[in-house]
Amino acid sequence: MPAFDEQDYTKSFQWGIWKRLMPVMRPYRRDFAGMFAFNLITAAIDVVLPLFQRYAISNYIEAGTLSGLLPYTLCYFGVILLQALSVVAFARNSMKIEMCAGRDMRANLFTHLQTLSFSFYNVTPVGYLLSRVMSDTSRIASMVAWNLTDILWAMFYVLGTFAAMLLLNWKLALVVIVIVPVIAVLTGYFQNRILHWNRRVRKLNSRITGAFNEGITGAKTSKTLGIEEQNTASFRALTKEMHDCGIRAARLNAVYIPLVLFCSTAAVAIVLLRGGYMVQEQVLQIATLSAFTTYAVGIFEPIQMTAANIAEFISLQASIERVTGLLDEKPQIADTPEVIARYGDAFHPKRENWEPLRGDIEFRDVTFRYPDGGENVLSHFSLKIPAGTTVAIVGETGAGKSTLVNLACRFFEPTSGQILIDGRDYRERSQLWLHSNIGYVLQNPHLFSGTIRENIRYGRLDATDAEVEAAARTVSADQVAAKLEKGWDSDVGEGGDRLSTGEKQLISFARAVLADPRIFVLDEATSSIDTQTEQLIQNAIDHLLRDRTSFLIAHRLSTIRKADLILVVRDGRIVEQGRHLELLQKGGYYHDLYTRQFAEESAARILK
Repeated sequence: MPAFDEQDYTKSFQWGIWKRLMPVMRPYRRDFAGMFAFNLITAAIDVVLPLFQRYAISNYIEAGTLSGLLPYTLCYFGVILLQALSVVAFARNSMKIEMCAGRDMRANLFTHLQTLSFSFYNVTPVGYLLSRVMSDTSRIASMVAWNLTDILWAMFYVLGTFAAMLLLNWKLALVVIVIVPVIAVLTGYFQNRILHWNRRVRKLNSRITGAFNEGITGAKTSKTLGIEEQNTASFRALTKEMHDCGIRAARLNAVYIPLVLFCSTAAVAIVLLRGGYMVQEQVLQIATLSAFTTYAVGIFEPIQMTAANIAEFISLQASIERVTGLLDEKPQIADTPEVIARYGDAFHPKRENWEPLRGDIEFRDVTFRYPDGGENVLSHFSLKIPAGTTVAIVGETGAGKSTLVNLACRFFEPTSGQILIDGRDYRERSQLWLHSNIGYVLQNPHLFSGTIRENIRYGRLDATDAEVEAAARTVSADQVAAKLEKGWDSDVGEGGDRLSTGEKQLISFARAVLADPRIFVLDEATSSIDTQTEQLIQNAIDHLLRDRTSFLIAHRLSTIRKADLILVVRDGRIVEQGRHLELLQKGGYYHDLYTRQFAEESAARILK
């Protein structure tokens, strides 16, 4: 579980956390101002309407005349029309705030995720990220746009209503005003409890999203293992826990809201009782009591609405904490300000300042341990790799073959010591400069949704169709396109699911070829390709690696006999190094690996 998700977000309601939304909301301050203004107009009209009622009773019903009714009617409908236009205007402002602020938050999160190091994605489930980027941002944008609108209207209306009641009869107004501190006390009592359970709900929702994502992406594996029942049981346990937490929050709200309702209704009852006596005593007009009663009854809904919205806003803080927590996540590998000033960053590269990369790599007294590890994987390791050298890294599964490559590619940085590219510490140049010169073919390649042509073109976005097809022919990837109905324009499916693993490998090879990098990394890149296909591309690989610095992480030792240098890794440490024949003559660990694998392959051929 990622470190940021281990936080329980138990802070009480704090304005400082809400201020983190200001950079996102600031570009829409005009829309907020419009929403504020039109809300004020709408609330003011709602306050004025009972006065129209008071005027009509006093001047038409009690007076027993219809004189002046037409101007009154026209004025009344004019006010109603103005209110309708105001509602339309603030609704448009709120909608723009919701759509644009939500879009900006998602864009900011996605951009920030591009800056995080590879190690972050090694420990962070996709479901957690999806929950933050989609669910939490949508909830924040929606509530700020619409619930804030409701709160503003309610605030204006309540204040205007209190002012009108004080002007009509201050004694009766005090009966209604006294409920305000009572509601404040109730809100203070319930807010932390509601916040706690809603935080739990949001956290569990994130876990459920992660489980749902894994259930879909791992559906084939689940079916082949026959673990549908276990998956369903685990999912039901998560949803039950979320259900129980949601019930706890709902119960608190179920007590909170009726208490507000009771206080408001009691105030209305007292107004009717006291006002009725005052009318009988002829110290209050029936028209004034009618308007006053309308105010007392009407003020109940906005107070209840405000109480409910405050409860919602209390719970919203958990979503803000989760989103800002992700934005606060720092990349473990970052360029210095001086490097960024000269070479630019991933989004604003200054390619004109990039030096050509030859491919000389030197490990100089490098010590390394993984961020979450306690022991050194490398200790005072030194190695010079001249440009154009092919380095093979071999060892059993889980031996740590990828560590050197991860360091050379700057996916991780040394704990101490230096790694030099062309004679300079690679931390003196930008990550993008180095990564743009690396061609990486993974054991389990990832293809993007789109066509074969589009996936190959990711190697160099300005490549022509002819260059794309030429790169594919170099590694026989054109055979993949030839098998499909639409050829180069065939859709590969999500993650390349419409292609076999071997076909995805070939597309990945073609993509790396098109990029024409100075450093090649082949991470067991032929392990998923059948023997016939492997033979087709082996000659192409020999051609591609010529005059380029290359790292071959190999499982089949027969594929790396021509390597200039072989590093033998065991238990995370380099135990032997040299050329193929040299290592065989030593009769050490490499000799044992090679002879054992050779015997296994020979036995397999005999059985066939």
